[in-house]
Amino acid sequence: MFSSTERNQDEPLSREERHQHARATTRRAILDAALSLFVSDGYAQVSIRNIAAKVEYSPGAIYSYFKSKDEIFFALAEEGFRLLGASQLQQTPSDNPLDDIRAAAWRFYEFSKVQPQYFALVFLDRRVPRIGREYERFAFMSDLKSRLLAQMQRCIDEGIFPSTVDADVALRLIWAPILGIAALRLSERLRPEDADDLILDAIDTTIAGLQAGAPTHARRLPPFGPASHSSVVHTS
Repeated sequence: MFSSTERNQDEPLSREERHQHARATTRRAILDAALSLFVSDGYAQVSIRNIAAKVEYSPGAIYSYFKSKDEIFFALAEEGFRLLGASQLQQTPSDNPLDDIRAAAWRFYEFSKVQPQYFALVFLDRRVPRIGREYERFAFMSDLKSRLLAQMQRCIDEGIFPSTVDADVALRLIWAPILGIAALRLSERLRPEDADDLILDAIDTTIAGLQAGAPTHARRLPPFGPASHSSVVHTS
């Protein structure tokens, strides 16, 4: 017996359900086409007409799903950041915050390998809209940001890093070379195995510098996180 809320798998979909399924399928096709074009050609070079041509729809049909090219980008960026967040938040904190930081850094690099198109779009193309314009949409990333900063602060509080270390700056120092090395790998300027080794060296070298109390100068940066996202490499 089926409850009133359960559906027999042989029962046909209603007209409304078929309509919603068709719209979801088309929306997905638009996003996939846009992601491919944004990464291959650069966000600034792609038009709604280009996206429509790739999915073989009229530009007007695209506008029935998205109000603008920027809205398509924000939908893709949200998907990318949610995938990144899921990969990070599934990590169970350990008794050693330094191990947690190393693991989080490696997961960030792994994201560039597993989801290279999303990584390139949200981190490497300088001409995409600023995430801060849609801050509420990306508020879920504050959990990840807070978790990473808490891990760094634990290292300071437990004496792993000197008390002079700023948690926000230290986190940036670890993340910045990962972005650069991942970009070189994606552009095929580094062999994958060389990039992997460089990532490990960069993480260990940065951590060693922080433990030694090496001075840092990056004190007047905007808040760390997607709300302040600005990219470092243009991909077109």
